[in-house]
Amino acid sequence: MSNCMRTLCAVLFLFAGLCLAGQGRLPDLLFHDLNGIPRHPLHQKEKLATVLFFYWHDCPICNSYAPEISRISDSYTNFAFYIIQVDPDLTAEVARKHATEYQLHAPVLLDPQHRLVGLARATATPQAVVLGRKGEVLYTGRIDDLYAGLGKKRAMPTQHDLREALDAINVGKSVKKKDTTVVGCMIQGTSAKK
Repeated sequence: MSNCMRTLCAVLFLFAGLCLAGQGRLPDLLFHDLNGIPRHPLHQKEKLATVLFFYWHDCPICNSYAPEISRISDSYTNFAFYIIQVDPDLTAEVARKHATEYQLHAPVLLDPQHRLVGLARATATPQAVVLGRKGEVLYTGRIDDLYAGLGKKRAMPTQHDLREALDAINVGKSVKKKDTTVVGCMIQGTSAKK
């Protein structure tokens, strides 16, 4: 599939998703994880919310976050977690090897046509998007502030934005900071702006 066709498909999926989300419905997208298990990442009614981690396997910033992504997905059992691999050329075999090497615990879904990228309006990796049961975006942005900018990594994060959002949702409160800027690798075919 050409880059032009990929972009057109992503735009059409985004438009369809926005229309459906505006009506309080999301499309029932079916993906198979790396173990062949069917997954419906946008429909997790038994959980408080769904967390999508948009991930590029070759992005060094993403890979530095792999341990924290696994810690978060293991700690917050009231949420459904998915790692969305966005590289259109990534094969399942390479993705399996990567998931094993980086000890990714959440189900990994390949999104070569950027269906989830478009619906969630993801622009960079590692971007976390938290979706409520009706498809509303409860949080979108960085995992934490470990990176002050490209090439500017702190020794330790000072703000844990995603954890704070999940903690608020877990006790039925509104998320205070719903949108943060992601420092990482841009997703090809998307705009730099949210």
